[in-house]
Amino acid sequence: MEIDAAVVEEESGSFDIETVELESPQAGEVLVRVVGAGVCHTDMIVRDQLYPTPLPAVLGHEGSGVVEAVGDGVSRVEPGDHVVLSFDYDDDCHSCRDGHPAYCESFFEHNFGGQRPEDGTSPLSRDGERLSGRFFGQSSFATHAIATERNVVPVDTGGDVPLELLGPLGCGIQTGAGAVINSLDPQAGSSIAIFGAGSVGLSAVMAADLKGCTEVITIDLKENRLETAAEFGATETVNPEAVDDVIAAVDEYTGGGVDYALETTGVADVAEQAVQTLTQRGTLGIVGAPPLGTEASYDVNDLLLNGRSITGIVEGDSNPQEFIPDLVDLYRRGKFPFDELVTYYDFDEIEQAVEDSENGETIKPVLQISEP
Repeated sequence: MEIDAAVVEEESGSFDIETVELESPQAGEVLVRVVGAGVCHTDMIVRDQLYPTPLPAVLGHEGSGVVEAVGDGVSRVEPGDHVVLSFDYDDDCHSCRDGHPAYCESFFEHNFGGQRPEDGTSPLSRDGERLSGRFFGQSSFATHAIATERNVVPVDTGGDVPLELLGPLGCGIQTGAGAVINSLDPQAGSSIAIFGAGSVGLSAVMAADLKGCTEVITIDLKENRLETAAEFGATETVNPEAVDDVIAAVDEYTGGGVDYALETTGVADVAEQAVQTLTQRGTLGIVGAPPLGTEASYDVNDLLLNGRSITGIVEGDSNPQEFIPDLVDLYRRGKFPFDELVTYYDFDEIEQAVEDSENGETIKPVLQISEP
C-alpha cells in the first residue's frame, strides 16, 4: 500500500514527507494507522548518525494509533483496537524471559537495525529502493506502520483519553517515569536530584512526587523548564549558569547530598557531576544517551568508600505491556499529567517540531498524523 512517511535521506538531513510503499503485515506483525507520534531526542541522534541506523530511513518510535490488520498468528490485538507502539525485543533471551525486555540481548538489532532481524528485510520501500524501516519495531513517522505483536500495547482510551496523546508513553515518558518507579524505586521521604528537565526528566519529577520523595531537585539550563519542574513537584530548582557550583548547591539544599540522582542529558560531564551529588550509599541512574563510545570517569575510591553505585537504565526498565496501561490509568486519575508537556503539530510541520524540540521551545512535540 502507498503511505506518506517522513524520510531522512542523509546524515543530518531533513525529515521530508514522501509517498512510499508499505508491505502488508507478515506473520506476527500488525498494521497500525498512526494517529500520533512523539518526537524524541533519539530520532535526532539517529538522523545525525550518532547511532548507525542505515539511511535513507523512516524514523519515529513513539507512535499511537488504530490497528487496521494483523498477520498470521496474532492474537493479542485485532482490527479496531487502540494501541501504543513501544520498543521491540526478541521475547526469548534471558532478560526477556525474566520480565525485563528493555535489556533484551538483541535490543540493538530489533530497534536500530532498520530491518526485520529475523530475515533482514524491511517493510518499507520507495520506487523499488529499500528504506530502513521497523525503527524501534515501528517507524511511526508515517501514516501507517508495521509493528510486531510484541511491541504493540493495547490501551483503553475510554472516550476520555486522547489517543494521539499516548504515543510518547512508548519511549520518553515511560523512560523517565520508569527510571524512578521501576529502577531507582525511592522510598517515601527520600531525596533525588534529576539532571535535565526535558520530557524524560520532567516525567521523572512527576514519578518522584508520586513515590513520595520529599526533596526533588531539578537541574537544567532553561528557566521555563525549571518552572515546569516546580509545578510538577520539584522542591528546588538549579540553573547551573546561576550558581557557582551545582554540587555545592545540591549539598546545601539537602544537608549532605541526595539518596538518588538521575542523569537524563546524555552529557558525560553532567554524568560525572551527578555522582558527586550523592550521599553515602546513594545511587545514580543514567538514562541519557550520548554518542556511541562516549566515556565518563569516576574516582573508584569515591564510589567505594561512600558505598555509591551507578546503574544504567534502558526504557525505564519497563515491561510496556504492563507499565503503559498503568501510566494511562494514572493520567486518567489526574496523578500523572504528562499532557501538560505536549505541544501538538500537524504531520507536515515535522521540521518545525524537531527545531522547536532542539532549541527548547517545546518539551514534547507530538505529531498529529490522522484522526483517532
